[in-house]
Amino acid sequence: MAETLNAKLSWDSGLKFLARSDSGHQVAVDSTGRPGHAGPSPVELLLIAVAGCTAMDVVSILEKMHEPLKGLDVEIRGCRAQSNPKYFTEMAITYHARGAGLARDKVERAVELSQTTYCSVIATLRPDCRVSTSIELSEG
Repeated sequence: MAETLNAKLSWDSGLKFLARSDSGHQVAVDSTGRPGHAGPSPVELLLIAVAGCTAMDVVSILEKMHEPLKGLDVEIRGCRAQSNPKYFTEMAITYHARGAGLARDKVERAVELSQTTYCSVIATLRPDCRVSTSIELSEG
């Protein structure tokens, strides 16, 4: 049987909702177009979800490869369609990997595996949303 996940959003005020996941964690979801917004918008959360999913994959894969990863930062930029429903048409992801002696080919392979096999969030995107990546390594 397929895995089922659940979340519940409860309206707080304005366009602010409190979202709770099956794991019991809570996050405020709000409209960033409103003054004093109290959390990321649903669209921002989607970008965070893509970056988080692929980042976790890359760390896990590099650990299995016994690579000396000391840090990983992931930056993501999403471009949206101009008219509603303003879906993402493109995302650019940059991986900043740190560690003395990190092998570029292994980091590239970890990113490729995440993008093509493991990242369920990327797999959920529309098929016409192009995702591009770049990798930056440093010893620090």
